[in-house]
Amino acid sequence: MILAIETSCDDTCAAVVTDAGEVRSNVVSSQGVHARFGGVVPEIASRHHLELVNAVVDDALGRAGTTLGEIDRVAVTQGPGLVGALLVGVATAKALAAARRLPLVPVDHLHGHVAANFLAPDPFEPPFTCLIASGGHTMLTHVHDHGGFELLGQTLDDAAGEAFDKGARLLGLGYPGGPALSKLAADGDRAAFAFPTAARVAGLDFSFAGLKTALLYKVRDLGEEETARRAADLAASYEHAIVEALMARVERALADDPDPRLAIGGGVAANRLLRERASSLGVPVHVPPPELCTDNAAMIASAARYVEPVAFPAYLDVDAYAHAV
Repeated sequence: MILAIETSCDDTCAAVVTDAGEVRSNVVSSQGVHARFGGVVPEIASRHHLELVNAVVDDALGRAGTTLGEIDRVAVTQGPGLVGALLVGVATAKALAAARRLPLVPVDHLHGHVAANFLAPDPFEPPFTCLIASGGHTMLTHVHDHGGFELLGQTLDDAAGEAFDKGARLLGLGYPGGPALSKLAADGDRAAFAFPTAARVAGLDFSFAGLKTALLYKVRDLGEEETARRAADLAASYEHAIVEALMARVERALADDPDPRLAIGGGVAANRLLRERASSLGVPVHVPPPELCTDNAAMIASAARYVEPVAFPAYLDVDAYAHAV
């Protein structure tokens, strides 16, 4: 069995997963203290990870009905993410592994999002195209096998999840903004405003900075009273632009694939409109359950099944990294 730890942002996560991909436990402790700041404060996130990580690991082992003595290896998110937050997870995983001389598996967070699709009871086997859209990352990949992925395109500026959060803030909604904006959009007209989808960006790369600026200018032009009156239409049109920007690149990638199959991961995968749009493509589509789309440790354990473990004491030199490598 694999004990995995994930602390790349503001969720403290631990999970126990078998080599067959069965999720025995998957504990996520959301800090819930960042809403007042309108976004995650790295120093606060790191301190809360320090307070929570041991209790979360204990909870994951307890829910799995096991002990550290029955764990075969320890996995941990090495990056990318907030480096201070990552270091808490890496140090904890090193200590747990070293205490029993267990091997350690450092895992790339983005590989984890891809590998969430491999978990039981509904594994989606390669090859397939995978869209990862979250608050920190937006990228399109081709997954040839379980061990990694080929990058096809990525955001040139902001991530899709960040675009949702910034749009929600402009409309006076809370943080995290994606779910709140999507809920408001359900009562609006997606054709009310024509927001840009970065159609001129060639290839399979994404861009959302222009879209955020367009919403900012529209809110300024409408004024406070009219913005409040038309908030649902603004949300629906803005959400539609984000989803169309994502799906336009997906369609380009699938058009060149002789056996097109699509998987979606990351927190934005929970978006209702994105799921509807993906299901209309006419190709097999796999989206993990919502709890496996947002940051979690089960996906890290899933990736660890296909990553070469590092033996003691070599992993004592393993360090975290903030940006994708």
